[in-house]
Amino acid sequence: MTTLSAVRYALWALLAGVVIGVTAAALGLFPGAQKGTVSGTATLGAPFTLTAMTGEPYSWEPATGAPHAIFFGFTFCPDVCPTTLYEMTTWLDRLGSDGESIKALFISVDPERDTPEKLANYLSAFDDRIIGLTGSREDIDKVAGDFRIYHKRVELDDGDYTMDHTASVLLFKPDGSFFGTIAYGEDAETAVDKLRRLARS
Repeated sequence: MTTLSAVRYALWALLAGVVIGVTAAALGLFPGAQKGTVSGTATLGAPFTLTAMTGEPYSWEPATGAPHAIFFGFTFCPDVCPTTLYEMTTWLDRLGSDGESIKALFISVDPERDTPEKLANYLSAFDDRIIGLTGSREDIDKVAGDFRIYHKRVELDDGDYTMDHTASVLLFKPDGSFFGTIAYGEDAETAVDKLRRLARS
């Protein structure tokens, strides 16, 4: 191996390590960042109560007895959110009976605009098993923090704004332990396989 090739391999290895490290840190998977462990697995999330798209309170506990797929987004999202919700709809459909046990939550990071009525109207285009949740800015910020979700308001030149946010779907086993993620744009077969294993966990 030439010296130049060795340098290139070293740089690629370093870059890969940085990407893995940033991803793990963002999800709080380093020992110093996590809140605890379940059988040695990093845990995310904490109990919360938000407002469902029906207008009624919706509470989540880590050990719910049901597998969960949780996605944070907002209804004014131009691409990532509608794409992910459409994909989630197809995933649940492909799962058949396995999909019946999975609770799918869509938590708004833009509560100022995402009222329960807005969420209900928006989610009517997707699988009716997907539950939209909103709340006060304080409540949303706390829940997002507990789930290690990045979100930030970004002002636009026309005076409007958009939201930057984590684009992954978080998966949780029935006992509340963190199962993994489905990344934005992940291969459909891989995503369905993860959800099927989650449903049977």
